Amino acid sequence: MANTPPIVLVDGSSYLYRAFHALPPLTTSKGNPTGAVKGVLNMLKSLIKQYPQSPMAVVFDAKGKTFRDDIYAEYKAHRPPMPDDLRPQVEPLHDCIRALGLPLLCIEGVEADDVIGTLARQATEAGRDAVISTGDKDMAQLVNAHITLVNTMKGETLDVAGVEEKFGIPPSLVIDFLALMGDKVDNIPGVPGVGEKTALGLLQGMQGGLDTLYADLERVTTLSFRGAKTMPKKLEANREQAFLSYQLATIKTDCELPVGLDDLDIAHPDREALKTLYTELEFKNWLNELLEGRDEGVDDVGSGDAVDAAQGPVASTAEATSRSDHVIATGEALDAWLARLGEADIFCFDLETTSLNYMEADIVGIGLSLDAGEAAYIPVAHRYLDAPEQLDRDAVLAALKPLWEDPAKAKIGQNLKYDISVLARYDIEVAGRLEDTMLASYVLNATATRHDMDSLALKYLGEKTISFEEIAGKGVKQLTFDQIALEEAAPYACEDVDITLRLHRELRPRVDGEGRLAAVLDDIELPLVPVLSRMERNGVALDAERLHVQSRELDKRLRELETRAYELAGREFNLGSPKQLGEILFDELKIPVLKKTPKGAPSTAEAVLEELALDYPLPKVIIEHRGFAKLKSTYTDKLPQLVNATTRRLHTSYHQAVTATGRLSSSDPNLQNIPIRTEEGRKIRQAFVARPGYRIVAADYSQIELRIMAHLSGDQGLLEAFAEGRDIHTATAAEVFGVALDAVSGEQRRSAKAINFGLIYGMSAWGLGRQLHIERHQAQTYIDRYFDRYPGVARFMERIRAQAADDGYVETVFGRRLYLPEINAQNRTRRQAAERTAINAPMQGTAADIIKLAMIDVDRWLSPTSGDGDFDAWMVMQVHDELVFEVKETQVDAFTDAVRQRMEGAAKLDVPLTVEANAGDNWDEAH
Repeated sequence: MANTPPIVLVDGSSYLYRAFHALPPLTTSKGNPTGAVKGVLNMLKSLIKQYPQSPMAVVFDAKGKTFRDDIYAEYKAHRPPMPDDLRPQVEPLHDCIRALGLPLLCIEGVEADDVIGTLARQATEAGRDAVISTGDKDMAQLVNAHITLVNTMKGETLDVAGVEEKFGIPPSLVIDFLALMGDKVDNIPGVPGVGEKTALGLLQGMQGGLDTLYADLERVTTLSFRGAKTMPKKLEANREQAFLSYQLATIKTDCELPVGLDDLDIAHPDREALKTLYTELEFKNWLNELLEGRDEGVDDVGSGDAVDAAQGPVASTAEATSRSDHVIATGEALDAWLARLGEADIFCFDLETTSLNYMEADIVGIGLSLDAGEAAYIPVAHRYLDAPEQLDRDAVLAALKPLWEDPAKAKIGQNLKYDISVLARYDIEVAGRLEDTMLASYVLNATATRHDMDSLALKYLGEKTISFEEIAGKGVKQLTFDQIALEEAAPYACEDVDITLRLHRELRPRVDGEGRLAAVLDDIELPLVPVLSRMERNGVALDAERLHVQSRELDKRLRELETRAYELAGREFNLGSPKQLGEILFDELKIPVLKKTPKGAPSTAEAVLEELALDYPLPKVIIEHRGFAKLKSTYTDKLPQLVNATTRRLHTSYHQAVTATGRLSSSDPNLQNIPIRTEEGRKIRQAFVARPGYRIVAADYSQIELRIMAHLSGDQGLLEAFAEGRDIHTATAAEVFGVALDAVSGEQRRSAKAINFGLIYGMSAWGLGRQLHIERHQAQTYIDRYFDRYPGVARFMERIRAQAADDGYVETVFGRRLYLPEINAQNRTRRQAAERTAINAPMQGTAADIIKLAMIDVDRWLSPTSGDGDFDAWMVMQVHDELVFEVKETQVDAFTDAVRQRMEGAAKLDVPLTVEANAGDNWDEAH
């Protein structure tokens, strides 16, 4: 079914409300509102044009209650009634949809999401692709290899990778995400106090959903987000509510429907009916198009009807051209292109390979482009049956090597780090100025779109590209590129380089024209590309045997805990089952019930177990068992499996274009979440070791975000405290609690630390009170005292909120921008969340910029060709504000002092940067 058009399922209810709120008021001469009708129809016309041969259905919520109301009487209880100006638009909209020839579904007892989910499941089971057009994030749970989300109003497309990039979690965890943070609009309770960031931190940190989370709540305390230490109690106290929320958030995919996939059809408009409706609704331009027989497209903006906020992608200033493709299969053709490349100052290239893993990928072909509209593909290793004769790969790479390594020639690419790493496997070190369209888009606006080539082509060039799945298939039967016929591979490869070149010409001027973004791109992001490539390829040594030993120890400990639990319970049971545990604790052992769930059952929440553990042994055993089980499955068992068979080292992938603030992220494995706060967790870091004759050196910026706050706010008290080298938490405690520096107690310092870090993340008095376990009014007193002592901080926060509201973005010290689309939202909760981000983003973003600059400088310094060449040392990891090195053991002391000085000199702020650097035989010892 590779060539079968996808089924298109439209979430009409979602778009109805979004169009109503997005568009300016539009009425007929009689005063009848029509703006929502116009917006939804415009979106549907766009879909029909984009998928002309696709069966389609438009689904709306039916009136009345659904099965979810039976599950939870308060479901959607607080949702306001439909706005008065929207209600009279529903029937005309339905009439227009039917007149367009589209099936319209409203099924009683379920919601539109459930109808779409059922049809999407049917499509998946039939092996058919389906596109769900919606603006509802809940639908992301349906995405799979066959199901894609398209937000037509935003020009956004989400496949499996897109969901993970957008939300930070795969589709399989979206329901868990919604269950944890709840939904005020639908009145899904969630877990009180768990918002989007905390929910994301839990799921990413635990690498699993609610079942994984509740099976190992003790592990939550080791995660690196605010409130992690108290989170298990909160989660346990609301265990039943979380699983109820999961049930409410789950889209039903087995509805009984009066139609099936075969009943859906492509649009067959009833032009007479449309003529009547457009006349009544006074859609003059659409009526004219209909009368003139040119009604396939989307209405033009500014043509007399309402301004349409539901446009498609931004039109490109570079018009699409008819491309001339060349397949280079002879030495003469290659020589001709080599001559052209030799004369050029800049060229675009892209590698086609056998794998996305840069440590294993073999080159199959090379795409080249010098001018928009012309591209070449050099196949060198297509190996399918009857594949045509191709040029020798080694000979082609040898011919291109001087061009790639020429420092005078600039290179254009999309995600160049991957290509650079693959070429390094062939002893080619790419040199010269880099121009990466992924990074140009990221710097221009980190959150406006995904930064893959397909998304950028759609947004900035208005073009849909050939997807890899279209030529290679999907799933287990997907072909590697060397198995794809040249007739399909060449146009795909040529399109890659042509689109990339055109994107460069579109994006580069935009970056150059916006503030200091060009400096962010040219001085930070692009120079970092080869640095990250080298660090990834360096990898880090892992003592797999140590982890195997730890796994065996954990396994033994888990069995001992199980045996002990069975002894205490008097029988065997499933330690991970709340129901069975409740029966054991409260029915059989007669332990007092401390708390009940909303449904009246005795609670076995983590907080309850911890309280019971003070007097009863079984709850303590259960808590300990959960913690060890999670540690074993996530780390000690998994990390050794990721060690490269050839290098015997662990090679992660760092991502520059993922986080909104500029921080790096990593995957396979995610090094940002290696545990550190528990003894068993620290043993994980002990497995990160150096080669024989070398040691690990870890260099970490100390309190860098607080120092950036002092710089940005210009507060005299903070500036003086850092300048004098005082411990900032002790200094804050002395100010807030009104005591001498030498009289500050440990508890006062801990409270001051919570205040220091809490305020730069926009924490409220309520949030601070919960963290410190004090009343809200007492927390507010602490905050007021803090601002009295550090008035510059208060002024900065007020100034940055106002600036963000005016500009729509905030900037780092170096000019990186973070756009805040909800900074002026009418919804108070969303606006306040944007304001908190406005306060923190300049600090977090500046910290990210500083460590990137440090990495660039340190890499240059350590280079045997361009650096001092005095040290035998490798940069092997970057984690948050820390750089990790592998250093010759005889040079450790000198290197530690030298790298500390270089990192401290990476940026000049109004306060000194301080780096703590230590050495050890493993990462834990050095940290």
